[in-house]
Amino acid sequence: MPLDTETRIRAAWQGRISGCQLGKPIELLSMRHGHEALADYLRRADAMPLRDYVPDLGDERVDARCCRDRLVRAEADDDLDYSLLAVELLEQHGLELDTVDVARAWLLRMPAARTYTAERAAYSTLLARGAEWFPEGADPGFDLAECADNPYHEWIGAQIRADVYGWVLPGRPVEAAALAERDARLSHRGAGVDGARFVAALGAAVAVSDLDHALDSALALLDDGGRAAAAVRLGWELAGDADGGAAIRQAYDGMSPVHTVNNLALVVWALLSHPDDFGAAIGDVVAAGLDTDCNGATVGALWGLHQGEVPAAWTEPWNDRVAFSLAGVPELGLDELVERTVTLVDRLAE
Repeated sequence: MPLDTETRIRAAWQGRISGCQLGKPIELLSMRHGHEALADYLRRADAMPLRDYVPDLGDERVDARCCRDRLVRAEADDDLDYSLLAVELLEQHGLELDTVDVARAWLLRMPAARTYTAERAAYSTLLARGAEWFPEGADPGFDLAECADNPYHEWIGAQIRADVYGWVLPGRPVEAAALAERDARLSHRGAGVDGARFVAALGAAVAVSDLDHALDSALALLDDGGRAAAAVRLGWELAGDADGGAAIRQAYDGMSPVHTVNNLALVVWALLSHPDDFGAAIGDVVAAGLDTDCNGATVGALWGLHQGEVPAAWTEPWNDRVAFSLAGVPELGLDELVERTVTLVDRLAE
């Protein structure tokens, strides 16, 4: 029986939040100190295979707030901020959303200190070009494509901003990818945009189809010879291989741990390796390293959207409380996030 909209959306939010909180404590450990440091920590914590929130060993490199037995709410993270911002953008602009709307929303809603790499560079360009504020309907006064002229334009930022565009357009992957692209182009180019397009399209397709058909639909929207498409195919080929994470790290050895393509390969590998086991899907992608909170969030959201039920053991620790960094929104309850997103699904279907 097809899942109803509220069930899908609730599980997508639960999956994204839980996956993010699983990866968040060890994000900096993974990115700054490498996979061996991450693996050593998990071994010392007796947390392998990773199937629960990360234990706290008192290591200053680890964010203890999100560790097992310390978690009382989902702590603020850019992987959650951008999801809420996408909801706000769609509430205001619907399918007419354009890149200029995203730029305006960043300036109004996103604290500069909570942006990173490509997003911070784009934000800096907005400010440097005198676009601290431009009212609705006004021209920012320069070509926004300049914002994507930064050294991080193929890193993972746009990919983590894309999920919600797929959630709200079930069965409409082309339109979901188009929305994600308009958002992504403020800060990204090339594979950075392609990763966002793919994640949004996969979310739209997986809501109404099995995983293989959904992947085919999303992959068809990428340049067949591009690096994002190659990353998807690599993750797909390694599905079910317990050493797939290591193979992907080796294939992209020397690449930034926050690039789009290496992390995209991990997402596809973990999602397809554990289509019926939420904890294994997010646990394996996080334990594989690179950008742990981003990948946990993306896998968790796609898994929840497809299966419609995230185990309570993953959701109970954060008590349906979600913290944000957006201006004026310190915390929201899960029910409000679900209700607003479901309303968008119905509105955009009209």
